[in-house]
Amino acid sequence: MTGWKALVLAGSRGGAEPVADYAGVPHKALIRLQGETLLERVIHALRAAGASRVAVVADHPLVRAEAVRLGAETLDEAAGPSLSVKTGAEALGTPLLVTTADHALLRPEWVTRFLADAPPDVDVAALAARRATVEAAAPATRRTWLKLADGDWSGCNLFWLANDRALAIVDLWRRVEAERKRPLRMARILGPGVLVRYAIGRLKLADAAERLGRLAGLRAAVVETPYGLASVDVDKPADLDLVREIVGDAATR
Repeated sequence: MTGWKALVLAGSRGGAEPVADYAGVPHKALIRLQGETLLERVIHALRAAGASRVAVVADHPLVRAEAVRLGAETLDEAAGPSLSVKTGAEALGTPLLVTTADHALLRPEWVTRFLADAPPDVDVAALAARRATVEAAAPATRRTWLKLADGDWSGCNLFWLANDRALAIVDLWRRVEAERKRPLRMARILGPGVLVRYAIGRLKLADAAERLGRLAGLRAAVVETPYGLASVDVDKPADLDLVREIVGDAATR
């Protein structure tokens, strides 16, 4: 597939950033692994996979400077990930691949396999890995598993917006994001049937994706990856230790 663009989220959550402090850098996108910053590794992988343009969403001046050094475009961070994705999609256009700057192990073949496996008529797709696949590749990892009727799953921080219709899912994501601490309001958005099926262990991953797509008025799908390491990001100090071990990097903190 050609002509697609890539958006890398490298925003700041505000307050302390434990993994950056642990690594002794001002932002985790600037952590070095095998001589490269995490942002550099991600951008290189995206370009090798075929991205025609790469933009980085960031407000930290050193992260923006690193993006410029790497020849990427920079975009201002919006109020939350969903709005940052929408802003990025409006600036770059679709088709658009979205990922994060802490996807330290990202490989071009993970991206190309994802795009090849995404249904051709889909508007939006997300990559996910089964627990058995993840644990076979990284036995020491500790993930937050989405427990569903067809097994335990982990997201892989790779999202495909195939066309402009996909922006509707970003609007839905924003609504859910705003109500994440209000279960009753979230239930009204997603529909009680989805939550009941999840609570009684009858909700499958494909069913959840289909329901979210219908709510947004588009076709949504989850693509299963055979690459277990695709679910490993650097969200906490233990994750950084793990990826250093995986790549054989004995770098000190």
